[in-house]
Amino acid sequence: MAGNFSNRRSGYKKKPSLSGRGILEQVETEGPFTEWVGMPPYYIHKITVEGDCYSYLSPDKELEIEIGKKVTFRYKETAKGKFIDKRSLGVVIDPSELGY
Repeated sequence: MAGNFSNRRSGYKKKPSLSGRGILEQVETEGPFTEWVGMPPYYIHKITVEGDCYSYLSPDKELEIEIGKKVTFRYKETAKGKFIDKRSLGVVIDPSELGY
């Protein structure tokens, strides 16, 4: 029966992540938080990109992206807000700004 997955969640399709891109305008950090004993502390960075607010959970106290940089990321919308996927937040590299 190996390879037969027809009985698992038939018809279920995972909702794909949305993508965002824009100038990082503001960062507010809350934390540290711990959910249970043994879990490392994490911080919630509330970031504003192009006027929209997103939450990003990270083990780092500081968000290592400077305000004013162009960023790109994947996110999900929930009833509690917009949450950026783990390890998907990054700086956009524009080849025209590299100065070769």
